[in-house]
Amino acid sequence: MEKSKIIRGTSKCARFFVCDTTELVKEAKKVHGLDPIAATVFGKLLTVTAMMGKDLKNEKDLISVRINGDGPYGNMIATGNMKGEVKGYIGNPEEKFHQIIDENGNFIKDETGQIRFIGNGTMQVIKDLGLRDPFSGVTKINEEDIADIVAHYFLLSEQIKSVVALGVKLDENGEVKRAGGYLIQLLPGVEDGFIDKLENKLQQIRTITELLEGGMSLEQIVELLYEDISAFEKETDVDGAHKKIYVEDFEILEESDLEYKCNCTRDKFYKGLITLGKDEINKILEEEGKIETECHFCRKKYEFTKKDFT
Repeated sequence: MEKSKIIRGTSKCARFFVCDTTELVKEAKKVHGLDPIAATVFGKLLTVTAMMGKDLKNEKDLISVRINGDGPYGNMIATGNMKGEVKGYIGNPEEKFHQIIDENGNFIKDETGQIRFIGNGTMQVIKDLGLRDPFSGVTKINEEDIADIVAHYFLLSEQIKSVVALGVKLDENGEVKRAGGYLIQLLPGVEDGFIDKLENKLQQIRTITELLEGGMSLEQIVELLYEDISAFEKETDVDGAHKKIYVEDFEILEESDLEYKCNCTRDKFYKGLITLGKDEINKILEEEGKIETECHFCRKKYEFTKKDFT
């Protein structure tokens, strides 16, 4: 089975993460039974969380990105770690679907021409680094696209200028065809010129999903991002192709796998049930004969009976 991949690296002015999350997003869509809109929005959140997770320093560190919007697709959370394991949950859009669909079945647009899938609200980033209190940053949602929301968060909450690109492409049947993204962040004390050049280039190159679908490897996408397309070198390489000129030299530090993976266990749910207290547990068992729990992240069910609590 193919696996999703990520590479991370650095250059004089920036650090970068580039990933192909196609298989990861496919698995998430399958686990949660997502409709095409949910697969797109949630897939982007999982992708950026995977990249943010790879920036953690220790194996036990966790990062969670929570979107709290008032739109039908505005309730989601994704959690990642440095091992490339990502999981998440998106709320049921049906109860708020009337906000974006009119009586004729057409999408409703706001005064700016946008469909408010996520809506107004906040994005919260929680980093559990093993300290007494987790780090938490919150920013207001001003955009509909996850990439813009995350870039805005980095700028306001962490004072890091970033370029974020995320994409999920579906086929005619609503199945995930390609998914991926990149995150490039300016290093401290560096002038904004590098990011400004990069932002200008993004208007001229294809989207991340188109690049992946065209057969480009993650390494080739990094080369494209760092290539100085305003310069042209007449000299050719050994194959006769024109030599590429880069804005600055870069180094790929690591290539690793990503996967949609939940770490729930029967024991974790059992410990959670114990907190209800003996009386409440007995009451449920008398009424239902059993207690059935379900993990929000992977939909796995765990069943408990009276003998489990004796």
